[in-house]
Amino acid sequence: MTAIDLLSATDGWLARLVFQRALAFVYLIAFLVAVRQFIPLLGERGLTPVPRFVAVVDFRDSPSLFHLRYSDTIARAVSWTGLALSAATLIGLTDALPLPLAMFVWAVLWALYLSIVNVGQTWYSFGWETLLLETGFLAIFLGNASTAVPVTLMWLLRWLLFRIEVGAGLIKMRGDRCWRDLTCLYYHHETQPMPNPLSWYFHHLPRWWHRVEVLGNHFAQLVVPFFLFAPQPIASVAGLIIAATQSWLVLSGNFSWLNLITIVLALSSLDDGILRAALPIARPFTLDTPLWHQAVVLVVTGLVLALSYRPARNLVSRHQRMNSSFDPLHLVNTYGAFGSVTKRRYEVIVEGTDEAVLLPGTAWREYEFKAKPGDVRRRPPQYAPYHLRLDWLMWFAAFSSPMHHEWFVPFMAKLLENDAPTLRLLRMNPFPAAPPRYVRARLYLYRFTTPAERRESGAWWHRSFVRDYLPPVSLSLATPSDR
Repeated sequence: MTAIDLLSATDGWLARLVFQRALAFVYLIAFLVAVRQFIPLLGERGLTPVPRFVAVVDFRDSPSLFHLRYSDTIARAVSWTGLALSAATLIGLTDALPLPLAMFVWAVLWALYLSIVNVGQTWYSFGWETLLLETGFLAIFLGNASTAVPVTLMWLLRWLLFRIEVGAGLIKMRGDRCWRDLTCLYYHHETQPMPNPLSWYFHHLPRWWHRVEVLGNHFAQLVVPFFLFAPQPIASVAGLIIAATQSWLVLSGNFSWLNLITIVLALSSLDDGILRAALPIARPFTLDTPLWHQAVVLVVTGLVLALSYRPARNLVSRHQRMNSSFDPLHLVNTYGAFGSVTKRRYEVIVEGTDEAVLLPGTAWREYEFKAKPGDVRRRPPQYAPYHLRLDWLMWFAAFSSPMHHEWFVPFMAKLLENDAPTLRLLRMNPFPAAPPRYVRARLYLYRFTTPAERRESGAWWHRSFVRDYLPPVSLSLATPSDR
C-alpha cells in the first residue's frame, strides 16, 4: 500500500458527495437566518450592536471581517453572499469548478460564517454554530467530484461525530440525576426550549416508553459511536443508528439544525454500496489525486489531531465542559446537550398598553412570538431547522432576572418605538397603528394540558401567573442612555 492509497481512495466518493450537498443545505439555512435576523439583533441599531462589541473585543480573540469595518450594508452583503454560495454548492456548481476554486468556495463559506459567529455574542452562542464551523472547516479540504476521497478527512468526520455523541452522552450521565434514573423524558418534551407540533403527543406517551427512550439515547450516544471506527458495514450500521436517533429528536422538538447536521455527519460514515441503493449515481471512471492536495490534507489532518487533545481530555474530565471552543477559529470543539433538564416550564410574556395612565383596570395586550409558547390555544409550530434566535433567548430569559440579559431592556425599548425590524422577529404586533405607551413582562408557569383538558378547551397549554418579570416601563425608562 502506497502513501497515496493511505491518503486518497475511490471508496467513499458517494458518501462525500451526499455529505457535501447536505452540508451546503445547512449552510443555506444558517445564512438565511443571518439574512433575516442579523440586522435587528446585531446591526447598527440592533439589540446588541456589533460596533460596540468590536470596540472592546480584540481581533485575535474573536477573528471576524467585521473588525476591519462594520456597517449594516456590509453585514447584508456577507449574509447574501453566503446564501448564494450555499445555494450554488447545494445544486452542484462547486463540483464543476477546478479543485482550487472549489476549495476556495468552501473556504469563503467558512470564513463568512466565522465572521458572523465571532461577533454574534449571545445570539450565536449555541453549540450548533461551532459545530457548523468545525464541519465546514473539514469540508474545505474534501475535494470535489473529480478528485479522490481524502481518507484521513473522512475519518476526522467520524471523529467529530464521535465527540458530538459521546460528549452529549457523558454530560447527561455526569449531570442531571434523571438521566441516570431514566426519568428525564417525563419532563423534557414539555420543558424543552422550543416544542414542536408533536411535542404534546410525545409528552403524553406512557412513562415506560419514556424510560425506553432514555435507554435508547444512552445506547446511541455512549455505545454506538465506538463502532464508527469499525470496518464496513459495521460503521454504516452505527451511522444509521445515530441518524435514526437524531431523526426521532427532529420529530419531537425544534432544535435548530443541531439534529440535521449530526445526521449529515452520520451520512458521511455510510458505505457507498448502501448509499447507492438509494442514490444510483455513477462516479467518474478516473479520479485525480493531486500531490499538492494530498500534502494539504496531511497538514490539516495533523493540525486537527493536535488540536483534538484538549477536547478529548475534556471528554474524560470529571468537570466536562459543554459546547466550548478551545481556539478562536472554532476548529476543534467540545459538544453536549441537556446535561440538566428543567422540571417546570416558565415563560416570559410581554405585554403593552396604549393607555396614558396605569390603573388596576388597564387593558394590556400580549405580543405573540413566532414559536415560543404564548397563546395557550396555539399549537406549537414547526420551525427547525430554521433557528428563531429571539424565541430561544426568551426561553433562557425565564431562568433569571432581565438584568442578566443585556438585550432584554433594549428589546422592550424597540417595542415602545414600534421598531419595524424588531417587530418582524415577532409573529404579531398588537399595536399596528401606533406604539404602546407602556410595556411590561410577566412570568407564567406553563404546562401541557391533559388530553381531557384539551378535548374540553381546545388549549395545548395551561398557564398560571407567577410574578412580574419587568414592571411597566415607558420609552424614557427603557431607552439606553447613549441613544
